[in-house]
Formats: sequence, structure tokens, C-alpha cells
Amino acid sequence: MIKGLFNPQDYETFLLDLKNRIRSAQVKAALAVNRELVLLYWQIGRDILIRQQQEGWGAKVIQSLSRDLKQEFPEMKGFSRSNLLYMRAFAQAFPDEPIVQEVLGQITWYHNIALLDKLKSNDERLWYARQTVEHGWSRNVLVHQIESDLYRRMGGAITNFDRALPPPQSDLATQLLKDPYHLDFLDVTSSVQERELEKALVERIREFLLELGVGFAFVGSQYHLEVDGDDYYIDLLFYHLKLRCYVVIDLKVTEFQPEFSGKMNFYISAVDDLLRHPEDRATIGIILCKGKKKTAVEYALRDVNRPIGVSTYQLKDSLPEPLKESLPSVEQLEMEIDTIIAGVEMVDNSSMEDG
Repeated sequence: MIKGLFNPQDYETFLLDLKNRIRSAQVKAALAVNRELVLLYWQIGRDILIRQQQEGWGAKVIQSLSRDLKQEFPEMKGFSRSNLLYMRAFAQAFPDEPIVQEVLGQITWYHNIALLDKLKSNDERLWYARQTVEHGWSRNVLVHQIESDLYRRMGGAITNFDRALPPPQSDLATQLLKDPYHLDFLDVTSSVQERELEKALVERIREFLLELGVGFAFVGSQYHLEVDGDDYYIDLLFYHLKLRCYVVIDLKVTEFQPEFSGKMNFYISAVDDLLRHPEDRATIGIILCKGKKKTAVEYALRDVNRPIGVSTYQLKDSLPEPLKESLPSVEQLEMEIDTIIAGVEMVDNSSMEDG
């Protein structure tokens, strides 16, 4: 190549690499700033606590601090009386600085306020904080997961995963299953038929994927399989990107019946033979039913070698009234997801403009 000329393909590769590095640096910088802010708020809260406990400062000091700090730092919005009270509550709830730096500093201050407002147990607060970091939840999605009691639903389904899957996949698969699944975003009643329930889920597939959790990719509904010249149809078929396996979901509008496990065992065998790639892991089956009795499920799965989990679901009209009112609407969830997408696009655009 003549010196002074460049290959357009090499330039595009170089430019793409620079863009990725700039975006990565932007994210790291934002995380660092956020961590320092959360740590600062914790330190302020700790110092207020110490002086109130050791020097007998009363509650009025909060109002004085708010006034004086806002006067000194008018460009900062975090020194209201209510926010200073949150700082004190934050430091009181988490007296150990390493926990703040390692976990709580990785989420925003508004996420931490939600944890303080919505939960009493530090074990639960830290669990939701780690889940927020892992899955990138916005504050609204975090609140939704707390109010839907995700902490207690995770891993609550009855499965045979410990016998049918190797340990790493078994642990991860068990963590992914919930009991019950909240299908409150569907405009259907408890008397819905199976095909109506399936149709509603497909129409609201984005919300259903949010409830299923990170990693699920939708393959199809009424997925056709041909076995010995006969036609069979799987209600919902997914592929899990982290588990690297197909996930078959069979919907039932009744309580669990032992024969459901036999049908699911058949579907899993067929998917393993007809669809599964040699590098894919064993297909997993999830039976979603209106209700279940623990012993009946355990007997039905005891001698089944294919990995099957049985969980239940709740429709909005079967939820307690206070929980119905506290759950975000589908429109709110859509707005939240759109906000996330817009934020990503804004970062991309600013990166291009700076370039």
C-alpha cells in the first residue's frame, strides 16, 4: 500500500474500536461518579448519626444542615431535609462501609431509597441490589419486582432439576424459575381458556419476557413438531441464552394433574431429537398451571429423567386488591423500557457528536 493512503475497511475497524472504548469509558466514569455520590451520602448520614448519638444533637439539626448546604452548593439537588433523613436512615441500615462500596454503590441513590422504603430486611435489600446490578433494572422495574415479591418467588417452583441436570445448570435453572408467575399485565379473567391465555401472552410477549427474566428468547407459539406422521404443537417455545438450551412451556388453566408431566416429557424428548443442536444443553420443560399440590407434583416427577419444573401463575383478578393497585401498568412498563432505549440512543448520539 502507498504510504499516506489508508484502507477504508481498516479505518472502519479502527473507528468502531474507538467508539466502543469511548462508550466503555463513559459507562465506567458514570459508575465511578455514582459510587462516589452514594458513598458521600452514606458518610453524611453516618456523621449525622454519630453527632446525634454522641453529642445529643436534636432533629432540628437536619433542617439547619439542609438550609446551609443548599446555600453553599446551590447547583446540587441532594440536600433537601427529606434526602438528609434518607442519608441518616441509609447509614443506620448499613453501618459497614465495604457493603456500601461493593454493592450499594453500584446502584443509584434513588434505587437505594426504594430499598429503604419498600423493605425492612437487609438480606432482602442486598439481594434486590445485586439483582439490579446483574439485570440492569431501572428504579421502576426494581419497585415492581419488590412489590411482586420476586425474592420469595425465585426458585419456589417444584422441579426435578437436581436429578435431571448437572449441578451448574441445575442451580441456574432453579434460580430462574418463579412461583407464582404474575401475569397481571393480561386483560383476562380467571375463567380464561388455555388458547386464550396463550394468545394473550403472545400479544404481550415483551411483558411476559420481563416476567420470565433475563436470558429468554421467544421462538414461537403453537410450535409445530411432526412425530411419526402425527402433528403436535408446543404452547410456547423459548431458547435461554445463558443456559444454552430450549425451554418448553405448557400452559394449563387447571390445577396440576400427574399426566401433565408425561406430556411434557414427550415434548422435551421431541425437541431434543428434532431441534437441539449438539452443543445445546438438555431441553427444560416448565408446566405453568393454575395451582398445584406439592406431593402430587413430587410423585409425578420422581422417576422422570427429563428436567421439568412445575410452577403456578396469578392473573390480575386473583391478586389481593392492595397488590393490584401497587403494580405498574403495562403502559408504565413500556414507558420505562422506552426510556432505557432512549437513554442508550442519547449516549450513542453524544458519542458520535463528540467524535
